[in-house]
Amino acid sequence: MNSQITFHSVREAAWILGVSRGAVSRAIRTGTLRTTRCRNGLRVSSAELNRLLGGAR
Repeated sequence: MNSQITFHSVREAAWILGVSRGAVSRAIRTGTLRTTRCRNGLRVSSAELNRLLGGAR
């Protein structure tokens, strides 16, 4: 099992979730989607995407 967590940009997270970047930004603002702040902006962990998808991926 690979325990390394990967991080995705907001654009990549939107593509993975199948929604617009605006929808991801809205989820971040409302606290539905948790992010990590990096030098280049916000990043969404693969674990967080899995949590949001209900472990479907």
